[in-house]
Amino acid sequence: MDAFSRRHFVKLAGSGLLVAAMSPAFAMAPPKRKLGVALLGLGNYSENLLAPALQHTQFCELRGIITGSPDKVPAWQRKYNIKDANVYSYANMDQIANNDDIDIIYIVTPTGTHKDFSVQAANTGKHVWCEKPMAMDEQECQAIIDACNKNGVKLAIGYRMQHEPNTRTFAQYHQTQPYGAITGLSSFAGYAGNGRPADNWRMQKEMGGGALYDMGVYAINGARFITGKEPLAVTGKQPKTHPDIFKEVDETTLFTMDFGNGLTADCGTSMVKSFNHLKAECENGWYQLKPMQSYSGVTGTTSDGKHLAPIDGMQQTLQMDNDAKAILGTGPALVPGSEGLADIRIVNAINKAAQTGQQVQL
Repeated sequence: MDAFSRRHFVKLAGSGLLVAAMSPAFAMAPPKRKLGVALLGLGNYSENLLAPALQHTQFCELRGIITGSPDKVPAWQRKYNIKDANVYSYANMDQIANNDDIDIIYIVTPTGTHKDFSVQAANTGKHVWCEKPMAMDEQECQAIIDACNKNGVKLAIGYRMQHEPNTRTFAQYHQTQPYGAITGLSSFAGYAGNGRPADNWRMQKEMGGGALYDMGVYAINGARFITGKEPLAVTGKQPKTHPDIFKEVDETTLFTMDFGNGLTADCGTSMVKSFNHLKAECENGWYQLKPMQSYSGVTGTTSDGKHLAPIDGMQQTLQMDNDAKAILGTGPALVPGSEGLADIRIVNAINKAAQTGQQVQL
């Protein structure tokens, strides 16, 4: 009962989901009624990745939309058969509290808006999925966690890579040590380009723009996930080759994460250079993901010739089904709010290190 508010308990009991969630066999079969997801924010990621992925999920489905762009609504309704009662604006989204079709609100808006939208979503009594990065700073992350705890709802952060099977396989190696202990790590995530228009949120500091927030969390989270450790200190530098374009945010951030006992991770992220790999050097070999954060094609290789082929289907489908099972009580919560907070703490420390030129202790 501690996983659900009384309202959720009554709703699940009435729909038959509660009985299903208590059955060991439930993990092997989809529920009679899938959990209803409302996407908040209808930008590129929702339109081209999350909504398509939701067409293949077993435990949840797209039922609603919340948007500040009313012109987008008709096309979404036609394409996904979303009824009028499940369409909300940012101004009236509080009314979703009375809509039993919707179980989950997925926040898919600029990082600078995550805290307010996530807290508002939690206050409606709906479970909250928040896209990465979680928020702007530790205080905002904690506010989201506190709001979800207060309302008795589940919180998951949209780190799809922690659901990706090859990444998860290598994440177990720090325990089983098939190549010995990790002696060094490199973790890089970025894309080549020349920035975006000045009015794009990724170019605005207050909205959470810049390479470190946008792509750097892949490098940070990947290093933490693969080593199973938390860094003790970080260094950072932020070279600029396009100062006339990147006026508010970092275009590239190069940083190190010191995990103690001689283990460091060499990391980087960029909006002008293409980076996309994670490699663990070990006492008796190595293993790597290359690419490591692409939407598809994530491939694992090892020093002794093992090949972990990319999965079929979409990583987001796995992510949302796993997060739905955590709500239903048939699977673990793989990426709780504490994961998002840990990464943002490191992001802020790297920014400080880059600004001061000094190592920052964590």
